[in-house]
Amino acid sequence: MKAIVCNKYGSPDVLELKDVEKPYPTENQVLVKIHSASLNFGNLVLLKGKPFLARFAFGLTKPKYSIPGGDIAGTVEAVGKDVKQFKVGDEVFGDLSVCGWGGFAEYVTVPEYALAFKPKNISFEEAAAAPMAGVTALQGLRDKGKIKSGHKVLIYGASGGVGTFAVQIAKAFGAEVTGVCSTRNVEILRSIGADHIIDYTKESLTHHQEYYDLVLGVNGSNSLSTYKRILKINGNFVHVGGSESQLYQTLFLGPFISMTGSKKISSLLQKANQKDLNDLKELLETSKVKPIIDKRFKLGEITEGFEYFQEGHAQGKVVITI
Repeated sequence: MKAIVCNKYGSPDVLELKDVEKPYPTENQVLVKIHSASLNFGNLVLLKGKPFLARFAFGLTKPKYSIPGGDIAGTVEAVGKDVKQFKVGDEVFGDLSVCGWGGFAEYVTVPEYALAFKPKNISFEEAAAAPMAGVTALQGLRDKGKIKSGHKVLIYGASGGVGTFAVQIAKAFGAEVTGVCSTRNVEILRSIGADHIIDYTKESLTHHQEYYDLVLGVNGSNSLSTYKRILKINGNFVHVGGSESQLYQTLFLGPFISMTGSKKISSLLQKANQKDLNDLKELLETSKVKPIIDKRFKLGEITEGFEYFQEGHAQGKVVITI
């Protein structure tokens, strides 16, 4: 089969399209013929080995997982004898980041706990765009952020992969949503239901006069003091992504701020799991959430796909068709 192989950390140029042996499922695995995959920030970490702390999970000197790729959607081609949930021909989607990656290939073997049935009302491309970004948004808003109906929620970095899911999921929970983006992305946020939009090229949060129950930081380089200032009493700031300095501020200063005041500062490390994937599936099936796809690249064009993605200006998700 064809697969993208990465044997050293570096730029997208280190990715190679190769012929590799097609996998065969063990007793507890499902063999999936992959139709689509997608790019996430985790793929960049796996490619570059940065931040360095990630290498303790992904390999100190070279990638532990030679075939990258987390989000997939495809068709079950074979199942091991102990698999209970799926059968040959089922359409599935899932996040492989908890079970060895391997999504940038024509086939992959997957434990059944990493998969869910693909929503019937969306395409394979849309399904592949959903798992990691959608579950990240869901966990950040619901689990870390304790979102409730009527909450005022601000999402910084609202036009990217996680951000477009977060806007829609927050609306599904009954929140009043403000999205922060650049001028070119204002229409995207309007199209997915944001109640208010802040164009960060024209207005800085430093002097913003609104206050929020929950702020989800998906991207950007604002200081914790900026986010803390716009939180209501008992409000939550949840760091999902952004600059490295913002990450370290959240990790090391966040617990102190949370313990010494009424405002909570925390960081989310997304944990892929089947229950949350099925919760996301329900949101997709009821059309409360729709994946936004910016660009599509073929498997052999994955270097170009990564180069575009790492620029950080994608509107929604970048998808790989296989």
